[in-house]
Amino acid sequence: MPEGDTVWHTAQQLHTALAGRVLTRSDLRVPRYATADLTGREVLDVTPRGKHLLTRIGGGLTLHSHLRMDGAWHVYAPGEHWRGGPAHQIRAILGTAEAVAVGYRLPVLALIRTADEAEVVGHLGPDLLGPDWDAREAVRRLTADPARPLGEALLDQRNLAGIGNVYKAELAFLAAVTPWLPVGELGPDVPERLVATAHRLLEANKDRFGRRTTTARAGRVPLYVYGREGRPCLRCGTAVHKDESGDRITYWCPGCQRGPAPAAHAPTTATPTD
Repeated sequence: MPEGDTVWHTAQQLHTALAGRVLTRSDLRVPRYATADLTGREVLDVTPRGKHLLTRIGGGLTLHSHLRMDGAWHVYAPGEHWRGGPAHQIRAILGTAEAVAVGYRLPVLALIRTADEAEVVGHLGPDLLGPDWDAREAVRRLTADPARPLGEALLDQRNLAGIGNVYKAELAFLAAVTPWLPVGELGPDVPERLVATAHRLLEANKDRFGRRTTTARAGRVPLYVYGREGRPCLRCGTAVHKDESGDRITYWCPGCQRGPAPAAHAPTTATPTD
């Protein structure tokens, strides 16, 4: 699933290509909106909200989309070959005289009134990349249920919006705890530092094509644990573990991260190495 920084970057690409221009082509390939015609309307802006994309269009309309696991928007120049996937995967086409935006495999696509945007994004917590980012509120929501495992709390977009599976694993590693440790056992200052780190990492990566959470000392290795099953931890050398027993794949280092592990793995009790 795309993380908040990927969605932010996608929104900037769409905004640059479409905002301030009149639609000359409109094709929403969802039965409910198959007859909707947006041609002749101006695209006002494209705004990310957590993992949601809000394309605001003249006349008080918003095209709401969510990428979920493998959805994507691609922007092409007029006449350029579309490379995002086969034609049957296309769910939306928005074209102007200067560019065309094509949405592939979009599991969520809805045309709503701009005045009703709160109905689709109003439940979200503070947006890590939003102009109204509120770290204190994010900490309050994250710690509201002390018994909840950290990984679940981080992925809950009602707590803070923008964290996906990659950042869940990386943030837990940087906090030196497993994703299954209850939030109430993090320690007095850890939630604040964890939220601050999440904000810093997404801000640092929002303009990049390649995501990085490691420091320069790691060389070409961009991530500490995610996708590194069986490889040595960059800090302690212990082999990184992977768990697939839940809804999401989880990676962690049993040498660096204290806290419980899934039943398929031995419990971890190690303390952080730095």
